[in-house]
Amino acid sequence: EVQLQASGGGSVQGGGSLRLSCAASGFTSEDYTIGWFRQAPGKEREGVSCIGTRDGTTFYADSVKGRFTISSDNAKNTVFLQMNSLKPEDTAVYYCAVDQLGICSEYGWVLENDADYWGQGTLVTVSS
Repeated sequence: EVQLQASGGGSVQGGGSLRLSCAASGFTSEDYTIGWFRQAPGKEREGVSCIGTRDGTTFYADSVKGRFTISSDNAKNTVFLQMNSLKPEDTAVYYCAVDQLGICSEYGWVLENDADYWGQGTLVTVSS
């Protein structure tokens, strides 16, 4: 059974940092795309960042570029999202997701249809 276990959310003041983790288990393939979406109240879901496990290609939404860094520990099937210089507009529920046939490039995360697997959301709250 495929599972994504997300952790690391919390509350922080503007300018602070948080690191999200997503541990993936149950995969038979080592080649997939994994990353993070977020959804703020009253807003549409936004793709924040992704990484391709095969080649390490990464993508960042313009809203987080230069502040967030995605990385992976393939040996542990874990992906991290280091979030620095947090802003109140980063407040959202963050979801880890995997799309096995998706494409993660510097231009975006193209999902085959929708993500194949989702982790539970983790809330990030940034106060001003």
